Amino acid sequence: MNRAFRSATRRQYQSVPATFLLEEMGDDMIERLSFVRHEPRASLVIGTCPRPLANHLRSDNAMLMVSATANPAEPLPGGPYDFIGVIGQLDAVNDLPGALIHVRNALKPGGLVIASFLGGQSLSSLRAAMLAAEPERPAARIHPMVDARAAPALLQRAGWKDPVVDTHSMTVRYASLDRLVSDLRDQGLGNALAKPAAPLGKAALGRARAAFAARADADGKTPETFEIVTLTGRRSLAGT
Repeated sequence: MNRAFRSATRRQYQSVPATFLLEEMGDDMIERLSFVRHEPRASLVIGTCPRPLANHLRSDNAMLMVSATANPAEPLPGGPYDFIGVIGQLDAVNDLPGALIHVRNALKPGGLVIASFLGGQSLSSLRAAMLAAEPERPAARIHPMVDARAAPALLQRAGWKDPVVDTHSMTVRYASLDRLVSDLRDQGLGNALAKPAAPLGKAALGRARAAFAARADADGKTPETFEIVTLTGRRSLAGT
């Protein structure tokens, strides 16, 4: 059961779940599709698909398949597709070059893919809190994230045509570490390690909360940065 599926289940029991990062990625995909005037008739969205994006992709009775459980590192179901959107999943795959190839292969010739996920410059305050929690023998509690500078070469290796990599950042201010962790879990953007470390003990958790609070601004809220990396490319018209 992957992060997107867990978060979808979690949001069913939340009165006001956090969705702002997913919505940002979805709105950005709509803008990019409109800018390049790409009007797909058959689309696949991997991960959580925000409602505005779903409505956009279903316009004029177009077909949309949404899968929270599809694994980009394996051949994708259905298709071929005119468009594939991947929301918040590629940062968690072990074989990113292989995943990029599978996504390309699921496209029709000339098809477009847009993939957005949190990049390596994200979560500096959370990382500092986790290091402070276990200063002597810190456990791995945040999975490795993709450095956007390495992405262009990966896209070229995977055979994407017209590859584009860009980033933008959002800063959100938090009154507590616990709220930040809850927001990440709501959106399926938390730890994706196959074998996560045991939960923090009471003392370690106290140190983490204190370290997070120590980075707060004068009003008591701690800024956290989310770097959103977006990969855009096509399958060639020849289908290669």
